[in-house]
Amino acid sequence: MAHLTSRRKPFKNGPVDVAGIILPQDGGVAYNRFVTHAQLVKLAESWLRQHHCRIVLSEQTVDSGEVPDVIGWQADCHSFVVECKASRADFFADQRKLVRRKPELGMGCERYYLAPKGIIRPQELPSQWGLLEARGKEITVMTKSHSRSQRTNLGLIAEMELLLASLRRVEVRIEPQTITEFLKWKNRMAIYNGGQLPRGLSPPEQDLLS
Repeated sequence: MAHLTSRRKPFKNGPVDVAGIILPQDGGVAYNRFVTHAQLVKLAESWLRQHHCRIVLSEQTVDSGEVPDVIGWQADCHSFVVECKASRADFFADQRKLVRRKPELGMGCERYYLAPKGIIRPQELPSQWGLLEARGKEITVMTKSHSRSQRTNLGLIAEMELLLASLRRVEVRIEPQTITEFLKWKNRMAIYNGGQLPRGLSPPEQDLLS
């Protein structure tokens, strides 16, 4: 009887422990191979909402060039950018972008990288950036972003262009209504219902982001 042999190829980076962590044999940084970029984006969205960001957008394109993985704004227009990196290769590729080499062009008063535990070393961060680590469904702040706003006037303009492009996409979806008509309709429903939307209707700001 022929013996069956496994066709699974060994991981080049080293053995894998029971938690799915690839353990490097050369003393390098371990990383979790099961965390995807999409999962990190969802975590970043939730983290920003927990930090009082009323508007949160993810992976929205704009002609200005920068496409932040996740960006959120608090009530005072203070903005947070979170770049999600599932591997060290992704992290180093991000450093080659024009907006990283010329940070004055970038969005975000505060800027963070989010990665699985051990992917990014704090000393590898660009100047004034913070580091968030994903551990399961939790995010831990490893390094805080610089407290002084990093956003220049050029960055503010880029953020406005991103918001306008996103609103235009919403308007296309709800045509022939305009955004103004759509919001007024929802507001009238809330007024007629004693300040609360009737059951089954979502707030206008939630519809704009869905």
